[in-house]
Amino acid sequence: MPAEPDDHFFVVDGRRWRRADPSIPDDVAAALRSHLGRGRNAVGRAKRDGDEAALAEARHRNGLAKHGLGERGPEWWTRSEDERVDDARRALCELDALDEDPS
Repeated sequence: MPAEPDDHFFVVDGRRWRRADPSIPDDVAAALRSHLGRGRNAVGRAKRDGDEAALAEARHRNGLAKHGLGERGPEWWTRSEDERVDDARRALCELDALDEDPS
């Protein structure tokens, strides 16, 4: 059951942000948040180092994680729960594969 419309977003310093999909299983959401945190750290590191390739890779990781969590892409509250959970699992598989890639 979707959250009330006011529960779809939260505000920080006057800026509205989309909440993560509450239907995503806890283990999947935790793994996606872990990838997001590592991606955010990698963005900072790449900016400090002036490494554009690493910055693009880190931003890609962040985008995948945010899509998986429902914070980007189609509005999660307009889609079926099964579809949303499948998308989250696919995003997690793609992120895990990035960690396995030796390049």
